[in-house]
Amino acid sequence: MRILAATDFSTRSHRALRRAGLVAQASDAELALVHVVDDDHPKDLVEIETREAERILAEQIGTMSELRDAKCRAMVVAGDPFDGILRSAESIEADLIVMGAHRKQLLRDIFVGTTIERVIRTGPYPVLMVNKEARQTYEKSTAAVDMSEPSANAIRAARSAGLIGDKSITLLHAFLPLGKEKMSVAGISRAVIDEYVASERQRAADELVAFLAANELGGPAFSLRVEEGGAFEVISRAVEEMRPDLLIIGTHGRSWLLKVLLGSVTEEALRSLNVDILVVPPVRTLPKAAKA
Repeated sequence: MRILAATDFSTRSHRALRRAGLVAQASDAELALVHVVDDDHPKDLVEIETREAERILAEQIGTMSELRDAKCRAMVVAGDPFDGILRSAESIEADLIVMGAHRKQLLRDIFVGTTIERVIRTGPYPVLMVNKEARQTYEKSTAAVDMSEPSANAIRAARSAGLIGDKSITLLHAFLPLGKEKMSVAGISRAVIDEYVASERQRAADELVAFLAANELGGPAFSLRVEEGGAFEVISRAVEEMRPDLLIIGTHGRSWLLKVLLGSVTEEALRSLNVDILVVPPVRTLPKAAKA
């Protein structure tokens, strides 16, 4: 496995490097550390910043305990941060990108997105956003499952990257009992409404079990949690109550404009939840001409 860890030398990035080192050691993966130098500067300044970045990366590899025992190499590239990260990931055929949570710039983020959101939106790579200090491998994980191919792919990717293994993992599914509001308006008793909601919960749980079996995703360490509510509401509540080390989310392919207008569960999670998040994009297939 090949891991790319991106750093801008901030405290947020230091957390990401430590986590990347732990993941690389656990899976015996190759780890590349990349720093992107802004090329919108005079050539001499870009060269100076490149040499300084190379020095800092070498120092971090030698002094950071999580990196010393991993198979590390340093990369410094010039360009826009998100584009430089994606080019570097392509050059090493990365299986996983690890990044720190980025500082938010409200107006810019509404229309462009943070660097990590742009990497997720544009690239084909699973991205691990690190919010917490890395002290040990992940022990307790939660995967948001909407019974789609992307959510199944996210669990597979987490396994492939060695992020969950045989550790405890909760599969979280949100459901909305569509008839509940109409029943309430019609004056139907609370007991009858509660019975209806319970039946819908059981139906959702049965469908989730069938989905896991169909996708060969069963595991002895899996537990199921089916909760009433909207997707982000349920995810946010579960993170608050369960305190997982890692949240796993699969994204759906949607247009940039639609994301700006409506937002997405993934982007809400990235911006507001204080937990490490693995985001796995849809599997992108090459056009027939490209395959030939």
